[in-house]
Amino acid sequence: MTRPAPEDPRAARTRARLREALLAECAERPLAEVGVAALVRRAGVGRATFYVHYADLEALAVDACADVVREAVEALHSWTGRPDPVHAPPELAEFFASLAPHTGLYRELLAPGGGGPLGRVLHRDLRAYSLRERERAGAADAPLVASAVAATFAGVLADWLHGLLDGGAGQIADEVWQLLVALHASR
Repeated sequence: MTRPAPEDPRAARTRARLREALLAECAERPLAEVGVAALVRRAGVGRATFYVHYADLEALAVDACADVVREAVEALHSWTGRPDPVHAPPELAEFFASLAPHTGLYRELLAPGGGGPLGRVLHRDLRAYSLRERERAGAADAPLVASAVAATFAGVLADWLHGLLDGGAGQIADEVWQLLVALHASR
């Protein structure tokens, strides 16, 4: 088995600076109004450097928001033992609450219903994790339930961010949790 080459620390630092600069720019204006020139100026890198690492601003934005996907997957799978069918793990409510600082950017990348570039990444990663867990448990319905879990969570998250669902972070965490527990129990 071959190991992937370790990432160049300079490239990692450059991408981190670009992600931080994008989040700072998006705190001041919508992504659609952010320009590459202002972004690279804020990051302290050249325009060509930006394009070495990212095809466009959307690719950078999805990368900058990728931690949200990781955090969502971790929050959904943070429980141990038998899940409480009514109350979400505290990590899930904390996840929803943590979205506030960059809600505008998440709305731009996560369309209502769970689509959009961030929605595709969320669905892919959550489905893969759920599928592994269901297969490890020996569930015959693993692909179906993994797809349903990923679609349900991405859709509820997106609709909540877009104001299509009412409720605070704790309430929406409990409600989506109940749906996901029901999906796992239905088969």
